[in-house]
Amino acid sequence: MGRKILFITTDQQRYDSLGCNGGTIARTPVADRLAADGVNFARAMNQNVVCMPARSTMITGQYVRTHGVYANGVPLPADAPSIAEHLNDHGYKTALLGKAHFEPAMDLAGKWPENRFARENSTGPHRGFDHVELAMHGPLPLWHYGVWVRSQPGDWARGFYQLFKDGSMNGEGGGDTGAPQLCINPVPKELYHTDWTAQRAIAWLDTLSAEDDWFCWVSFPDPHHPWDPPASELGRVNWRDLDLPAAHPGSADACRKIMEGRPHHWMEYYDGSHSNLEGGPPTFVPAAMTDDQVREVNAMTHIENELIDEAIGRILASVEARGWGQDTDVIFTTDHGELQGDFGLLFKGPYHCDALMRLPMIWRPAPSVGFEGGVVVAEPVGQLDLAPTFCAIAGIPIPSWVQGAPLPLAPGSGRERIITEWDSQMPSEDLHLRSLYRDGWLATAYEPGGGYDGSEGELYNLVDDPHQWSNLWDDPSCAALRSDLVADLYDNMPPAHEPRLAVEAPV
Repeated sequence: MGRKILFITTDQQRYDSLGCNGGTIARTPVADRLAADGVNFARAMNQNVVCMPARSTMITGQYVRTHGVYANGVPLPADAPSIAEHLNDHGYKTALLGKAHFEPAMDLAGKWPENRFARENSTGPHRGFDHVELAMHGPLPLWHYGVWVRSQPGDWARGFYQLFKDGSMNGEGGGDTGAPQLCINPVPKELYHTDWTAQRAIAWLDTLSAEDDWFCWVSFPDPHHPWDPPASELGRVNWRDLDLPAAHPGSADACRKIMEGRPHHWMEYYDGSHSNLEGGPPTFVPAAMTDDQVREVNAMTHIENELIDEAIGRILASVEARGWGQDTDVIFTTDHGELQGDFGLLFKGPYHCDALMRLPMIWRPAPSVGFEGGVVVAEPVGQLDLAPTFCAIAGIPIPSWVQGAPLPLAPGSGRERIITEWDSQMPSEDLHLRSLYRDGWLATAYEPGGGYDGSEGELYNLVDDPHQWSNLWDDPSCAALRSDLVADLYDNMPPAHEPRLAVEAPV
């Protein structure tokens, strides 16, 4: 018997949402304990700030420009490498419970397997996973969760936020404040997708023999919008008690002043002169959002994060009950963050900042290895480092197609940089961002397109300016540093995928 791997991901969860990362609202004792017993990566960053590219990096261990999934409308090729398949080939039982999203989601025709499995009463295999049971952010019957919740007495599917309406993404408001993509959901907690995902993970683990080695990816759909947790849980956090987030400038004038110092698509999103088509509902105008709406969105997010933390605790208790606790490594992270009021904005998109790029990432090694926890690693790491870490845990070779390296268990790894990219899926947007984090600085070069000529960019000193309010790209005193960072960025980017993959279902 070898070490087991419990890989837990959320969707659109900020770094600062956890208590161990400075969060003060949501109670996250389970994640905090994992950090206290393991390694907390203080500068983990994604390789793209939306779902499918980030998740494709997790499963392949490759940069976005290598696996080729540069946007949510680009499906990961069926023959793409999979770390789950590699583990499976070396004797591991494998499962994915919850959100997959390596393929476009709103696929009513069932072109891609992820959107057919439930309708075909199938649980895989899929991309190296022996067993899959899939969920998304609502009760549509395209995935196992949607079929299941609709089968329960009570017609609970009607209470969820209707994410799509009249053939497009719905931006209507709800709740107490009319906040966008938010509603009061009467669904019982035990029927909500957070509890369902945990229950299905526990049920799959119960099918295994005590001697099996296993890799279980538990993928919670929350706290991604829409924000519609069970109404029974709303007493956990009262939005009226919340302050605006620390990176909210505090007024419309202050928001506009910050936008004026950034490339033009930031202001165009804020004032609604150009929609954020690739990251949120097209009708949403951040400048029209009230402070109370920001507070209510944040309260709902904190509630969802608490529910996830408790669900993780139930999975860990099941692992202990099966006798695997001493031999199970746990890795917790997310795909990307959420603006959540920073700069007066909401949702995600082509905005390279810590709110979207910086990730919670925790590795609690199996207790049997005798690791002394409470370690914080500040060197930059990324999602492409997850796949080789799984190999290191399993004691198997790292495949040649993996571009990352196993996560370090202590400071002093010598890691210097991490790269994040953005390429638009829609010709009307045509934005191309390349970012490098190094030595406390974040540099983003804008390549030609989207109204930019290639000379524009962003440069932030994250030590002196953690909220990223002051863009130093055009500051003469930073010119040499900017040139050095941009050169370092392009020196370390691998070649782009050829041929460029087609956008098959833009969302």
